[in-house]
Amino acid sequence: MACARLAQAQAPGSSAAADTREVNLRAYVELLRSDLRAQKVAVISEVMQFTEAEDAKFWPVYREYETELAKINDDRMALIKEYAMAYETLTDATADRLARRALDLEARRHMLTTTYYERFKSVVPPKTAARFLQVEHQILLLLDLQIAASLPIASR
Repeated sequence: MACARLAQAQAPGSSAAADTREVNLRAYVELLRSDLRAQKVAVISEVMQFTEAEDAKFWPVYREYETELAKINDDRMALIKEYAMAYETLTDATADRLARRALDLEARRHMLTTTYYERFKSVVPPKTAARFLQVEHQILLLLDLQIAASLPIASR
């Protein structure tokens, strides 16, 4: 959060602001590509406490889900990079285009989760699939919060 405040406090054209944006951008990439996947698997395993049969059926579907989610996250990283590059000279048209792309990414992630909830429900009981959905939603919210707290707010 301190990075966001620092980035917002810097004059838009200053090299310190550009340096801060570069540091933030690297942090976003790290958040999205770090060992988050391994951490997610550990959290999901611990919270879900699958039976042996559920475990065998759940994880192959989960790996497919994560592959699809990674594609959305790659697009999100590209959008964040584009925002970081345009931040100093952000026009109304660029802001609108970036906002619409961000909304599209949210919709894609929601659709992916909806689609895979049905797939999870086909391999584990609905209550178990719903519990996974809760855990996944909490993890994604935490990631979103970390990223949002670090992004500088568009200036006037």
